[in-house]
Amino acid sequence: MDAGSKAPEAAKVAREVLRTNPRMAQVDALLLGAHAIDVAHDRGLPAPFLIATLLQESAFDPNAISPAGAVGIAQFTVPTAGEYGVEPWQPDSAIDGAGRVLAQYRNAYRDGSDDPYALALAAYDAGPEAVRAYNAVPPYAETRAYIIDVRDRWSRIIGR
Repeated sequence: MDAGSKAPEAAKVAREVLRTNPRMAQVDALLLGAHAIDVAHDRGLPAPFLIATLLQESAFDPNAISPAGAVGIAQFTVPTAGEYGVEPWQPDSAIDGAGRVLAQYRNAYRDGSDDPYALALAAYDAGPEAVRAYNAVPPYAETRAYIIDVRDRWSRIIGR
């Protein structure tokens, strides 16, 4: 898939998805990427932020299952998916849910932080209770690495 610097945003996202998940069909990468862009715009999130998060969570694999039992493209646990009314195995529902949750976290941390996106990622990874308990990114190595990895992906997407 050719997605040079003048390519539409969805083509650039599809290229990044395919780079991360080469098993995915091009049309699926394009459709899921376009949906993620739309969700991000609807939620007031930078599209590369949501896309980078989904790439980190599952490489846009709707059938992903984590060792901790999180499932689908956005890696919701079944209880969290139920809480947010998300069908985690349905990519569009999971992407919508991830956008809603990340926007909710970002908005909650917007006024009290210089970096609400880091706190939103920490809450998505470790849970909002952990962020609340530390009033900051929790000192968990896994969560800190997760934030670094998502930010790295985010910067690569912006740079394309």
